[in-house]
Amino acid sequence: MTNSFDTETVLNNVKNAFAPMTEALKNFPNVEVPEAAREFVKKAAGTAKDRAAELYTGSEKVTSAIETAVSDSVSESAKINRNLQQAVYDDAQALLSGIEKIASAKSLTEVITIQNDLLRAHGEVVVARAKATSEYLGKLAADSAKTAQENFAKVASFTKPV
Repeated sequence: MTNSFDTETVLNNVKNAFAPMTEALKNFPNVEVPEAAREFVKKAAGTAKDRAAELYTGSEKVTSAIETAVSDSVSESAKINRNLQQAVYDDAQALLSGIEKIASAKSLTEVITIQNDLLRAHGEVVVARAKATSEYLGKLAADSAKTAQENFAKVASFTKPV
């Protein structure tokens, strides 16, 4: 059994199948689109392009603002973490130094004096850390508020009607 495929026959069958449609389109009256309608469509397409460009620019600004906020947040978190690690290390060093001093004391009076000096020094460190933390948090809050305000201004400028 031979399977023959005649391309010409297939094309003729397709032409014949669509012949009524082709004939109907030939008889369709030639309608011209008015100039005003064409200009309206062109203007609408141009406006849509401009709006798409504005939307893209605005989304870039929003993305940039988010990236800045996240980057600043990660940077500040790392800084806080390093400061906490340093404080723990400093406390451990102070405790071990204190133990060495107490171990070298030759009398109970000397132990009490060393202990009081260590407590006073530790208290001073705690007060200094509290002050530094308060100043840092105040600065961080002010900087965060300023950054948020700037980012909202960027986003707001994008959403203003033209």
